[in-house]
Amino acid sequence: MARAVSPAPLQAPSLVGTTVADEEDPMAHVVRAAAVQAEPRWLDLDAGVEHMIGYIADAASRGAQLVAFPETFIPGYPWWIWLDAPAMGMQYVPRYAENSMTRDGEHMRRIADAAGRHGIHVVFGFSERAGGSLYMSQALIADDGRVISVRRKLKPTHVERSVFGEGDGSDLQVHDTPLGRVGALNCWEHFQPLTKYAMYSLGEQIHVGAWPSFSLYRGGARALGPEVNNAASLVYAVEGQTFVVAPCAVVGQAGHDLYCDTETKRQLLMQGGGFARIFGPEGTPLGEDLPETEEGMVIADLDFSMIAIAKSAADPVGHYSRPDVMRLLINRAPNPVVVDRSVPAAPAFVDADELAQAVAD
Repeated sequence: MARAVSPAPLQAPSLVGTTVADEEDPMAHVVRAAAVQAEPRWLDLDAGVEHMIGYIADAASRGAQLVAFPETFIPGYPWWIWLDAPAMGMQYVPRYAENSMTRDGEHMRRIADAAGRHGIHVVFGFSERAGGSLYMSQALIADDGRVISVRRKLKPTHVERSVFGEGDGSDLQVHDTPLGRVGALNCWEHFQPLTKYAMYSLGEQIHVGAWPSFSLYRGGARALGPEVNNAASLVYAVEGQTFVVAPCAVVGQAGHDLYCDTETKRQLLMQGGGFARIFGPEGTPLGEDLPETEEGMVIADLDFSMIAIAKSAADPVGHYSRPDVMRLLINRAPNPVVVDRSVPAAPAFVDADELAQAVAD
C-alpha cells in the first residue's frame, strides 16, 4: 500500500495528547490528524473493515490522534447511480445492501476495538443498513474504543436518493472529546448554508468533511470536480474557524472493473479523484498533499492557538453575528417513523350514589 511522506511521530511534547479540559489555556493545544486517501474494498464488507483497521494502525504509528475516512468508505460509494439508468443499477443493489454495516454489529465492534487497541480517535463513513433502508452514515469512535456517535447525512444528493434515506435533526452533532470538539458532515452537506451554520453554532474545533472522490464527469461538471469541492472544505474552515480534515477516496482499477463495462462509463468515471486535504481555521493548507491516484494519508499537526486568531477576525455565531436581524431555527429532535400515542386506560366506572356518599363522609 503506497503511503505519503509524512512527519515522523511526535516525541511526546507536552501539549500533544492532552485533554482540553485539563489545560489552563484550551487554545494551547496541538492535535495530530490524518485524512485518508484510498480506494475502498468495493462491495466487500469484511475486506473493507480489515483495510480500515490497517490504516488505523498506520495512522497511530505516525503519532496521529485522529484518523478520518471518506464518505461511504465501507463498502465504497455506489458509483453506478451516476453512470447508467436505474434499472441497470439494480444488479448492484442486493450486494451493496448485504455489504453495508449496521451501527451496532460485529463489524462496528471490530473497528472500535482497533481504535481502542491503537489509542486513536476514528471518524469513518459507511453505508448503514437499518431494517430495509440504507443511510450515508459517519461514526465517531473514541481512542478507548467507545462508539461515541453515529450520524446520518441529512439529505443525500441528487441520484444518491435512489439508494439512501435521510437523517434528521438529531444528526447535527458535535462532541466533546480529549482532542477538542469534533463534528462531521458528508460531501455536499458542505453546500447547505443552514446546516453549516448549525454546526458552527455547536462550537466545532475539528471538523471531518468526508468526500467520495472527485473522479466523476471531470471537465464537464465543475460542481462535481476537485476545485469546487475542495473550495467548500476551505470555506467551511474559514467560516466556522475550525480545522477541516477532509478525507477523499480514490477510484482505481478495481473500481473501474466493477462499474465501467463500456468506454462511455470509463470516460464518465476517471481513475484517480483522490484529493484529501487538511485546512487550518484561517484557511492555511496543512500537511503534504498526495497525487490524486496515490493511496496514503495527509497528516498535519493542528495548533489550536490558530482558532483564537481566526475567531478574533470573524465569529459568525458570536461577535460577527446579527441575531436581531437573522437567526436560525433548528429542530434537533429525532424523527421516528412510528410514534406510539396509545390512549391511557379509562378510569374505572364510579357509581354516582357512591360518589355522593363518599363526598358526604
